[in-house]
Amino acid sequence: MNCCILGAGAWGTAMALHLDRCGHSVTLVPRRMEHALEIASSRENCDYLPGYKLPHTIQIGCEVGPVLMEAEVVFLACPSKAMRSLCESIKPHLEGAWQLKLCLIMCKGLELETFKTPAEIAQEALSGIACGVLSGPTFAGEVAEGKPTAAVLAVGSDCEDPERYQSAFSNSGLRAYLSDDLRGTELGGTLKNIYAIGSGLCDGLQLGDNAKAALLTRSLNEMVRLGVKLGGQKETYSGLSGFGDLVATCSGKWSRNRTFGQRIGEGETPTAIVESQKSVVEGYPATKCLQQICAEKKVDAPILGTIYAILYSGLDPLAAMQQLMTRDLKAE
Repeated sequence: MNCCILGAGAWGTAMALHLDRCGHSVTLVPRRMEHALEIASSRENCDYLPGYKLPHTIQIGCEVGPVLMEAEVVFLACPSKAMRSLCESIKPHLEGAWQLKLCLIMCKGLELETFKTPAEIAQEALSGIACGVLSGPTFAGEVAEGKPTAAVLAVGSDCEDPERYQSAFSNSGLRAYLSDDLRGTELGGTLKNIYAIGSGLCDGLQLGDNAKAALLTRSLNEMVRLGVKLGGQKETYSGLSGFGDLVATCSGKWSRNRTFGQRIGEGETPTAIVESQKSVVEGYPATKCLQQICAEKKVDAPILGTIYAILYSGLDPLAAMQQLMTRDLKAE
């Protein structure tokens, strides 16, 4: 199968290595020309995934048009805030992309202006191409190494023969599970990033394992309740793109969102952290989006609201955690 990956961050690069091991023809297309030339020369993505050599069977592309002419599946591996612009750059080349059957989203988040998910943006911009999402607890370094990983492949009803793609993207290192809940899968991936910030706050404030376990448990409860109200299926949030991704992102040392929360708990400000690093903390803008959605729909989400107040209203993190602990008592 001919696959192209648009975006050469850590996750896109790791997926290129995985697809190459699956025996597919793979082209990785960085956003910047100089980045493409650097990877092609060194055979390593030193900016985002250092330490993993790319075999010469993985091609490095520089332009979207020529790559799409050969592709059957395109993976969109940009940050969620860049999804619309990436789709707009693809649109002029669709007429020549006669083999293209499926567009797979690899990012998690919402568009700030419209609150649309990445898949909704892609479906709107790339009409006529089936759209899906690959999500779950997929730390890029472990996928790059071929360590055991499971992910959800969620596709819409317009995807023909989804089992073929499930089989094509699975091997002994990564096992794909099919889902038809496209919206729920994306919402799970978005919400877990927000709660991972809360997990990091616990770490930064040194609140202990009891506090972190309690926060994770109540976060899952809030995720399910909120996710269902926003259109996802309840079962989705108990699966890999919900509970599974939540556990990994809230506990992994590699988690950008958890580390972001930890640094805030240790005294840094959100804006200073965001401005100091290349990698995107998807949970930061997602918190703002979901807080506004909850306010409009009158949905009670106390953990989400507390994290929002810390990130955007300057609420002291320790005082915020104490507020959560002293809310009115109720049955579990």
